[in-house]
Amino acid sequence: MMASRRLSWLLSRTLSASYSSGAASLLHSLVRNSGGWRNINRFRFSTAAAVEELITPQVPIRYTQHLINGKFVDAASGKTFPTYDPRTGEVIAPVAEGDVEDINRAVTAARKAFDEGPWPKMTAYERSRILLRFADLVEKHSDELAALETWDNGKPHEQAAKVELPIFVRLFHYYAGWADKIHGLTVPADGNYHVQTLHEPIGVAGQIIPWNFPLLMFAWKVGPALACGNTIVLKTAEQTPLTALLAAKLFHEAGLPEGVLNVVSGYGPTAGAALASHMDVDKLAFTGSTDTGKIVLELAARSNLKPVTLELGGKSPFIVCEDADVDKAVELAHFALFFNQGQCCCAGSRTFVHERIYDEFLEKSKKRALKRVVGDPFKKGVEQGPQIDVEQFEKVLRYIRSGIESNATLECGGDRLGSKGFFVQPTVFSNVKDDMLIAKDEIFGPVQSILKFKDIDEVIRRANATRYGLAAGVFTKNVNTANTLMRALRAGTVWINCFDVFDAAIPFGGYKMSGIGREKGIYSLHNYLQVKAVVSPLHHPAWI
Repeated sequence: MMASRRLSWLLSRTLSASYSSGAASLLHSLVRNSGGWRNINRFRFSTAAAVEELITPQVPIRYTQHLINGKFVDAASGKTFPTYDPRTGEVIAPVAEGDVEDINRAVTAARKAFDEGPWPKMTAYERSRILLRFADLVEKHSDELAALETWDNGKPHEQAAKVELPIFVRLFHYYAGWADKIHGLTVPADGNYHVQTLHEPIGVAGQIIPWNFPLLMFAWKVGPALACGNTIVLKTAEQTPLTALLAAKLFHEAGLPEGVLNVVSGYGPTAGAALASHMDVDKLAFTGSTDTGKIVLELAARSNLKPVTLELGGKSPFIVCEDADVDKAVELAHFALFFNQGQCCCAGSRTFVHERIYDEFLEKSKKRALKRVVGDPFKKGVEQGPQIDVEQFEKVLRYIRSGIESNATLECGGDRLGSKGFFVQPTVFSNVKDDMLIAKDEIFGPVQSILKFKDIDEVIRRANATRYGLAAGVFTKNVNTANTLMRALRAGTVWINCFDVFDAAIPFGGYKMSGIGREKGIYSLHNYLQVKAVVSPLHHPAWI
């Protein structure tokens, strides 16, 4: 009961009362009344269409019901909830609102498909062919999927269409290739015994995906689970349910048997909690915040002790060494933070810059932020769309206010952009200290904090002084410096002179409170397999 109450509190869409609709005016007041602060109204951004007429997406909303046992069905309660256009805050469509009964129906379908259906009994090659046919169908429907992703999420359409959809297809090609290469081992043992291991599908997998990369997280979760022969109940984020429903429909067109992939839309405290605590779910995978991940882990443990994979929050350091090409470092650091509106768990949100190049780096970073094109994500050339919803929008503005109150220097940005939708100005802070909230907490927005350091030992200590350990970036020309940092940084991924490289074969996951387990690559298959040892005696063996 206590866990359920905390889950409701953490996952509720109810807006915090601590930050009212007058937040913007309060922010202006704080800036004007703080000694030495510049008025944020003086900043001028290369905005595109935040206040212009918006493009109307030419894409139908075809699927808004749950997909259970191969059929689209209404919620058992008959309830729906709205999914919103973050450009305007207006409703795109009502979507079936899942609850305990809907999760029960989906799990029953998945269990029957695993225990009695053809999917686990198919040859691995047949499963591989279905995954490949699905990837081909996604390519044919890529325009529709990209438009839905942008409309429901707010990310630039060029990013969705030219970057994320090709990666999505590549991921399913990758897992299709693994499907018929999963096998056990023959193990030598002391004595006259034949020992082999079997790698078996774990059963019914419950999967809860986030809103920041709806399609890619669908692929990260569904791909390895199906390649290993499991069945799935997937809960979408309530903010972005549309593309997963279409993708699941395409999977069935590719020949996926009924009940193998079930998709339920709904809220965390109801549908999410029901899935995490379900006694007939054999494995759980969750991507989201660290605080919510703790509750998901507790619910899984209190039910049937199902194994849990968690990909959680981050506060990744991006370290710019004194030998760096400043212009290139500025551009990469800008990308590392502002990509996807800053709504990225591994965003390089602590930019550590060596003191010898700090001033030059800061001035150029400010200029780059001011040039960032913010506006209607459907328009060509737009780099940054709106934040996902009003809750995230106001959260970002609260952190900006916190930075100002903590005496960090607001170099640019710091306010909303336009009067409609959830657009936030690209924001840069300098003179940031490690104990400030903007340097400690995961903001999940377009707010860059630039910190100064003196030497490698210092930056290693400060970079590691966080509860997170998801990723890190290093920018240097010195291979010895790179080798020192890549081994010293306590993070699941370290990018050297690059950032956000997400190849299908590269494992992704965190140290410390950034998660448990790894997504992508061969390591992701381990999440969805059981290892069984089989031992039988050998009588008069020719060899052992």
